[in-house]
Amino acid sequence: MSSLSESLPNEKTSMVRPGGLIAILGGGQLGRMTAMAARTMGYRVRVMDPEPACPASFVVDEVIVGRWDDARAARRLATGADAVTLEIEQIGVDALSEVASIAPLRPGVEPIRIIQDKTLQKVWLDDEGFPVGPFRVVESEEELQNAVAELGGRVFLKIGRGGYDGRGQARIGIDEPADEEGIAAAWQSLGGQPAVAEQALDLDYEISVMAARNPAGEVRSFPAARNHHENQILAWSVLPAGVPAEIEAKAQSLAAEMIARLGLEGLLCVELFVTKQGEVLVNELAPRPHNSYHQSERGCVTSQFEQLVRTTCNLPLGDTSLISPCAIVNLLGEVWLSESGEPDFAAALAVPGVRLHLYEKHAPRVGRKMGHLSSVGATAAEALERVLEAKRQL
Repeated sequence: MSSLSESLPNEKTSMVRPGGLIAILGGGQLGRMTAMAARTMGYRVRVMDPEPACPASFVVDEVIVGRWDDARAARRLATGADAVTLEIEQIGVDALSEVASIAPLRPGVEPIRIIQDKTLQKVWLDDEGFPVGPFRVVESEEELQNAVAELGGRVFLKIGRGGYDGRGQARIGIDEPADEEGIAAAWQSLGGQPAVAEQALDLDYEISVMAARNPAGEVRSFPAARNHHENQILAWSVLPAGVPAEIEAKAQSLAAEMIARLGLEGLLCVELFVTKQGEVLVNELAPRPHNSYHQSERGCVTSQFEQLVRTTCNLPLGDTSLISPCAIVNLLGEVWLSESGEPDFAAALAVPGVRLHLYEKHAPRVGRKMGHLSSVGATAAEALERVLEAKRQL
């Protein structure tokens, strides 16, 4: 099957050497950590973000201020850059195309067009034969009413464009039996926009696999991470996942096949459900660094952020082997907004093997990712217990 990506002349053979300029669409915490890895390797970095004081602004050479759909700002970002990547998939297709006309855009326009809309993404996965749970794409309240009945009355509704970290989602029939009024309320809560209705599954646990592919076509994947969510937001993640060998092999195979099938040049994180029946099903795709692999900075030979720099610059991919079991726990705005006031970082850092990572976001809000704690340990269980204990000490 042919690749979905389109290339500029000589893009496949061009290598961006240290000293070159990398541009990143997005200046959030993922762009910040990618920029820090790039600077370690000797690159200059420019980002585009709606906020001039975005988390990446403190570590990059230049910030271009612009909305995600601002094609003119995207042109300014790409002009003079040796290669462009992204840290958020919600970039307008026109802006992506503008970038791709000026500089090598890795991961490419078409893979992002598909992934950024969950309705297109889910249909693509199904059409390509990847394992997904029962779902329906719905474009009206009437279609949603029918879909809930067809899917057994217990459904997660996810908006097609723009949802993340539990935003743009609604639960139907999960906490109480579904009825017409509740379904209508769920539809309205998402603004009546096209969405995916997914049947609630009998889950055993959730894992993810991060795959990387450079323009030369080389593909490498990180070991699977085991993830725990609270209120649809990742609470903690640990490497290795500690899953049976056949589950690990299946997950690795799916991630490698997907990134190649998409023709994506960069990172692809594949979020997976493992059901109590032993099925491995694709939940969602993310074409960028992912929260569940922040601990790769501690426990892997190559972090996900360095790997993104390598794919962007058309360098050989780094070794993804695990050096040490490692874990992260997210620090949300609630940590700052609790009655105890300022977090006790010294107490958290007294736990052996723990490091603190803050994103320099100055306005904590409920559910907002402000930073994370990471740790290593002799076992995955020890690494996880260390970060959880450190968070308790906050």
